[in-house]
Amino acid sequence: MGKLYGVYELKQALPQWKNRLMLDRAEIIDDTHAAAVKNLTNNEEFFNGHFPNHPIMPGVLQVEAMRQLAELLGREKLAPAAGEYIYIKTMGKTRFRRPNVPGDRIKIEVELVEEAERELTFKANISNSAGAACDSQFTLAVRNIPGPKAMPELFNAADKNAELKLNEEQTKALMPHRYPFLLIDYVLKEEGTTIVAVKNVAADEPVFAGMEHPVMPENLLCEIGAQAGCACVLSRPENAGKLGFFMSIENAFSLAPVVPGDQLMVECDLPPSKSRFGKGSCRMTVDGVEVFKSAIMFAIVDA
Repeated sequence: MGKLYGVYELKQALPQWKNRLMLDRAEIIDDTHAAAVKNLTNNEEFFNGHFPNHPIMPGVLQVEAMRQLAELLGREKLAPAAGEYIYIKTMGKTRFRRPNVPGDRIKIEVELVEEAERELTFKANISNSAGAACDSQFTLAVRNIPGPKAMPELFNAADKNAELKLNEEQTKALMPHRYPFLLIDYVLKEEGTTIVAVKNVAADEPVFAGMEHPVMPENLLCEIGAQAGCACVLSRPENAGKLGFFMSIENAFSLAPVVPGDQLMVECDLPPSKSRFGKGSCRMTVDGVEVFKSAIMFAIVDA
């Protein structure tokens, strides 16, 4: 048997995640393997917003569980110093194969497959009693905890105005996401097959609870892109009344941290598709600087 971690030990080993812990118990099996369990119950807050009356564990929180276990396994090798933190630098193909719902117990497994200078690449998977639920490959790295560089530009062309493509109520009418898992504020405009959505990042959001140095997790940036893409596709007349389900993330890259006070611009290009699957690319910027990009795929189904 390797080293076992209960909740207390996990909170000590993963201080950044102590109030957002996605592991209930974990074991370091050896230098390159770790496993964990996460019990799912109706009382978890994220089920309220994903989705009302049809609770499903968000795919990106499965990614967070895998990331936390990988960080537990690799933290000593990455050795973040004071003023540094561990983040997902890149994410390869991540597939969401089977839903996890209240009452499920999920098994998380990670394997360290490659080491470079202050970078570790992992293969990871999640399963429940019905079989495989999620698999991914991603690289953890270290960078400096961000500090503010300047005051943001206020009252610009991206702020709410009378010409919005979709205001907050129209956006919610298209999507089943609700608090605490509605992660776009409105859709600014649509140009051809590209939609531009806005997310105002605020310090008192649940995602930042307990974080001494709040930074938007990379897995939630993937979700922000997916929600913008979903709004894009579901706003098309042929998809009226349908739902979008996140299927996969491909080639995601974190280029700079996103922090409270940022206005995140989310550009999603999703060409029309004759199949029930939508596929496209997302690019995110803050004050004109690219901070994140990824490719996404989701399924369009009848409500």
